[in-house]
Amino acid sequence: MTQHAGLTTDRWRQFEHPQRVLMIANEMSRATRLMGHEDAGSRRLAYERVLRLLDLTVAVAERRSVRRELLRWRDLAAALYLDDAAQPDAHRAALRALLQQTPDSASQISYLGC
Repeated sequence: MTQHAGLTTDRWRQFEHPQRVLMIANEMSRATRLMGHEDAGSRRLAYERVLRLLDLTVAVAERRSVRRELLRWRDLAAALYLDDAAQPDAHRAALRALLQQTPDSASQISYLGC
């Protein structure tokens, strides 16, 4: 994975938590368009980027409760990553759960149709 490989926790810390969640959601949104069988490799890479950004977010989370919720959500993202078959319903549910973590990101739910 080359995208986000050079992103450091110091750089990631410069973003506010709602911005971080929206950037993770952006990668999830990219994966939404990759639900076909022929897209399996690209979908897997998208989930890798999601997990990378999520791990950075956990690393810089200041509040324990935020870290705990992010780690719970990570289980959903990891399950999607590990599944060889596309799981559009599980994907949409995971994206919705992620977006519900902040008021700023929750306002995007209706736009993303999840």
